[in-house]
Amino acid sequence: MGAGLETIEIATGDAPEASIIWLHGLGADGNDFAPIAPQLGLPCDVRFVFPHAPIRAVTINNGARMRAWYDILSLARTDIEDEAGIRESAAAVAALIDAERDRGIASERIFLAGFSQGGAIALHQGLRHPEPLAGILALSTYLPLSWTLDDEKHAANQNTPIFMAHGSVDNVLPEKLGLVSREALLQRGYGVEWQSYPMPHSVCPEEIADISRWLRTRLS
Repeated sequence: MGAGLETIEIATGDAPEASIIWLHGLGADGNDFAPIAPQLGLPCDVRFVFPHAPIRAVTINNGARMRAWYDILSLARTDIEDEAGIRESAAAVAALIDAERDRGIASERIFLAGFSQGGAIALHQGLRHPEPLAGILALSTYLPLSWTLDDEKHAANQNTPIFMAHGSVDNVLPEKLGLVSREALLQRGYGVEWQSYPMPHSVCPEEIADISRWLRTRLS
C-alpha cells in the first residue's frame, strides 16, 4: 500500500512551507475535508494531502466494503482491535510523510490530522514516528492499540503538540473514549489541548476556528 495511496492535494500557495496530511473517517474519502483547507487562513503556503483509505470489509457494518483505515470489530469493546489493519495504514501514512520530506518539507513542518478512524491513525503513527512532527490533530477519535504505546512511542515526538476535540453528544464514538485517550496521553507526559463541542460525530464552525488558531500558532 504505502506510497501507493491515492491522494487529493490542495496547496494554498505556490511555495508550500509546511504540509498537513489529513485522514478521513470511515466510509468517506479524501474529498471529505478538502473544503476546510481554504477556511483556515494559515499564515504561510501549505500543502494539504488528503489520502483515500483502501476499500475493505468492515465487520460492524455487516461486512460491507467501504473506505476504511482498518476493520472495526466492535464499538462496544476497545480491547478487540484490527492490529494488522492499523499498522498497515500507519505504514502508509509514514510513506506519505517521507514523500513530503522528499519534496523539501522538513518533518518539523509536517502535521498529521484525522477525523474518527483517521484521527486514530494520526495518533498511532504520530507518536511512533522516528522524526519530530509539527503536531497532531485528532478529531472525534481515540487512541488505538494503547497497550503498545509504552514500548513503541518514539522520543522524537514526546513533545509534539496534540490537539484533540470531540462532540459531547457523539453517539458513534462517545466522548468518554476521547477523554480516556486524552488521560492516557497526559499520563505519559504528552501535551494535549482538549476541546469539547455540543455536537454529534461531526465538525462544527467553532471547532474549525479553534483548529485554525492552533495551526496558525504553530506555523507563525
